[in-house]
Amino acid sequence: MSSAVFTYESLVHAVSGAMGSVTAMTVFFPLDTARLRLQVDEHRKAKSTPAILAEIVKEEGLQALYRGWFPVICSLCCSNFVYFYCFHSLKANWLKGKQSTTSSDLIIGIAAGVVNVLVTTPLWVVNTRLKLQGSNFRNEDIRPTNYSGILDAFMQIIRGEGVGALWNGTFPSLLLVLNPAIQFMIYEGLKRQLRRGVPRELSSVEAFMIGAVAKMVATVVTYPLQTIQSILRFGQFNESMDKSRLLSSLRTIKCLLVNRVRKYGILGLFKGLEAKLLQTVLTAALMFLLYEKIASCTFRIMGLNKIHYKKR
Repeated sequence: MSSAVFTYESLVHAVSGAMGSVTAMTVFFPLDTARLRLQVDEHRKAKSTPAILAEIVKEEGLQALYRGWFPVICSLCCSNFVYFYCFHSLKANWLKGKQSTTSSDLIIGIAAGVVNVLVTTPLWVVNTRLKLQGSNFRNEDIRPTNYSGILDAFMQIIRGEGVGALWNGTFPSLLLVLNPAIQFMIYEGLKRQLRRGVPRELSSVEAFMIGAVAKMVATVVTYPLQTIQSILRFGQFNESMDKSRLLSSLRTIKCLLVNRVRKYGILGLFKGLEAKLLQTVLTAALMFLLYEKIASCTFRIMGLNKIHYKKR
């Protein structure tokens, strides 16, 4: 077990995935800013993504598009390192050199996602707060916050809301492990189809396109829960007071979903989807392209390229 989990191959996948995701997110970060504003600020009208970006720049300056970049990049780097490492180490341990299947990719992806959520949720709670701090909200009920940085945000949240607040949105996040699981299932499946049993490196266009398709499907399927996740991480909502933590989480999610549908209709659950699709699809496509190239280059240097492709 330990020899399959702790390997250089899993480490290479983890580092390649983390580097690819950080680079891709930096390039498309303003699109994520637009998406988050639309999800959290209920009174902001869902205009086109360029219009939202122009509005933010006009009201808050160009730097507002990259507000919270550092904590997001830190969280993303840690999150993708954990996910890629868990996914490939679990895959190596489960398959033991055999060809993977669609069902095995989905199950392994869900398991890796659960580990990732439990480990990195506090980082995502903090970066959501920092990214929205100082924003001009249309909703006057939103309370302003004053965090000086990542550590200060951690301390203020713990002092003011308790340690449990760092795991706000954990339940919908656990449900959302389906997002990367579906993404990796589709990505790995399309990759197998393109190779058709021949161990070879994907071209840049192939990696970009199947990464985009995989993320687009996963995002559309899980977007309503992503919206609820953002609201819960922001922390400004009336939480259910049930004694059961699980029951409380379920009722809070149901309440937020129902209220949003009542106010804005079914389409309200998909508010900000255009910005999210632009950001997440382009980011994922570029991430997978960079991930494949970095991993391939590293394995080639290590002399493990042929063995690596045969395993996949």
